[in-house]
Amino acid sequence: MYSKIMLPVDLNEEASWSKALPTALALCKSFGASLHVVTVMPDYRMPLVGAYFPEDFAARAHQEVTKAQHEFIQQHVPDDVQVQSVIVDGSPWEAIIKAAKKLDIDLIVMASHNKRKFADYVLGPNAEHVVHHSKMSVMIVR
Repeated sequence: MYSKIMLPVDLNEEASWSKALPTALALCKSFGASLHVVTVMPDYRMPLVGAYFPEDFAARAHQEVTKAQHEFIQQHVPDDVQVQSVIVDGSPWEAIIKAAKKLDIDLIVMASHNKRKFADYVLGPNAEHVVHHSKMSVMIVR
């Protein structure tokens, strides 16, 4: 039923993956699907933002996130699951949907967690935006 499953993770927020990861892994094993672990980075190259960071900051940040994501995969994804590491830039929900389209993902598995921060009230939870704007199936794990 599924051949490519995406798991968006915030490497600094365990709540973004602690419940969704076991579900994604179980689905991968059940369907023989590949797992695509996606981490979204802010777009540091935007003119308004980029002026405040050193010129090579975005490249160094990508290297560090790639390293951290590979460590995450080694620690949490069993060897019998085919996995791909994906780093994208932009707003979380838009970048997740864009990456899912580009990778031809069948299912996005993501956690729903409320941090009760001011940004959640202004922007709304990313999971909600992905559900409403995605054309592929989305499974929200609580």
